[in-house]
Amino acid sequence: MPPPAAPNLARAVKSLKAGRPAEAIPHLREAARLQPANATIQHDLGLACLELGLLSEAIDAFTQAITCNPRLTDAWFRMGIAFEKRGDAAAAIRAYDRATELLPAHTEAWFRAGALVFTLGHREEAAGCFRRAAATGPKTKFGRLGAARALLIDDREAEAEKLLRQILALDRNNAMALDLLGNLLADSGRFDEARIQFARAIEAAPLMAGSYYDLARCRPITPEETGLLARMEAALESPGLENAHRLRVYLALGKAAADLNDPARAMRAFDAADDLRRQLGQFDAAAFDTEITRMISRFTPDVIAQAPALGSPDASPVLIMGMPRSGTTLVEQIISCHPDVTARGELNFWNERGAAWLSANAARLEAPFLASAARDYLAILHKNSRKPRVTDKMPFNFIWAGLIHMAFPRATIIHCRRAPIDTALSIHQTHFNPLLAFPTGGADLVKYFRAYRRLTDHWRKILPPDRYFEVEYEALTANPAGIIPRIIAATGLPWNETCLHPERNPRIVKTPSKWQARQPIYRDAIARWRRYEPHLGPLRPLLDDPPA
Repeated sequence: MPPPAAPNLARAVKSLKAGRPAEAIPHLREAARLQPANATIQHDLGLACLELGLLSEAIDAFTQAITCNPRLTDAWFRMGIAFEKRGDAAAAIRAYDRATELLPAHTEAWFRAGALVFTLGHREEAAGCFRRAAATGPKTKFGRLGAARALLIDDREAEAEKLLRQILALDRNNAMALDLLGNLLADSGRFDEARIQFARAIEAAPLMAGSYYDLARCRPITPEETGLLARMEAALESPGLENAHRLRVYLALGKAAADLNDPARAMRAFDAADDLRRQLGQFDAAAFDTEITRMISRFTPDVIAQAPALGSPDASPVLIMGMPRSGTTLVEQIISCHPDVTARGELNFWNERGAAWLSANAARLEAPFLASAARDYLAILHKNSRKPRVTDKMPFNFIWAGLIHMAFPRATIIHCRRAPIDTALSIHQTHFNPLLAFPTGGADLVKYFRAYRRLTDHWRKILPPDRYFEVEYEALTANPAGIIPRIIAATGLPWNETCLHPERNPRIVKTPSKWQARQPIYRDAIARWRRYEPHLGPLRPLLDDPPA
């Protein structure tokens, strides 16, 4: 006797083979109702829902499939994809981890887990996942891409470029490889080549339209390229375009409109991107403000006075911090021109170690914790380098400046400051990982800025002035020859003339300022808010705020 769901399954299979998953779903739902303990039916229902973007129903179906058969690897893997599309990185990583436990050779699960872990700032863990992808599927698409991404994390760009070009020789329309190669070329300052790769990626996979963001940031858009804006507008209408890509297209469209001197159109696009980001990840302004208050109360002058006795005597770290888009990349480019400096870019170390300290709810800083943090941090800083100074330009280290000083009382902390409204506008126009608890617009960004200023005002009062050096973006760009020698002196290094020309620095730049970093120091970004004055909306209160 056939199972009760057989007719429904037959209809569902017919619809799926015809490429009509929407027609298959009602039949699969009925089959799942008739045979709720059938893991395969639940999985297939989840898969059809996933294809149509019905993420909550897909997750419910995969959960039911796993309940019926906890070892159903495909259900764990595809549930990870559903969580990833919904923006729940932690749940997605857990699902991918379970899939690789059940099937250690699941190359794509390793790759996807690595990509998510990387977006969370865990570089070494991500590299490990990518290496596992490469090892388990050396001749597969995701295995080869995993090998390339592991090389990029290890700063082995030349090898990564060679491998990506080999991948494209085998599959010229591999959109992920094209996008990776485009980013590598842009990071290296080869912007014309990068634009070609981004355009090819979009052509090969139109639903990867987020590549328009990187294409638009390779250089200013010219009046002869108005067709590019039309293509971006068309991409936004594409059925099935995921919100993560849609957000990046809006930012690209805004940037292009700004380049073409259409600030009204630009701000409409930037505002649309911010609205989407709010859907992908929430920021709790009140909780952040409370955390800042706790940080200020924990780091008193008496606590800071203990730093020389508790911390490491190592003077090599140079920490460049401040609000994002406040000039941190420019300052790192200046300092890393010096032959005695290694630049490490943005390290997530203190965000992780500081969060662990806070979650432990320690009443005070103990010497063993500080010693362990110092040892682990120096191991990262000095990996393959023994130069006297090493930079870490993670902007959000401003939260941890007191903790960093306690661990390294002789380290140099450089706080970059910029006019609040210009900083906020630049943030509003830049892509930040939606998984990052950080607002990119509206009243929340104003609240964040003011909490940041409360904390940095506190650091200015209690940290030794010879260890806490501040650079104002406006002053630096107005008088590079006067300010740059002071920056270098703050690090304790002898003067070197090469630092006057950061645009000649050949190092890889992986921040959103990669194009600007290749230009001679300019003042075009000063008072940019005037172009957008009628469209500032909830950011307007920052007009009256002094520099942080």
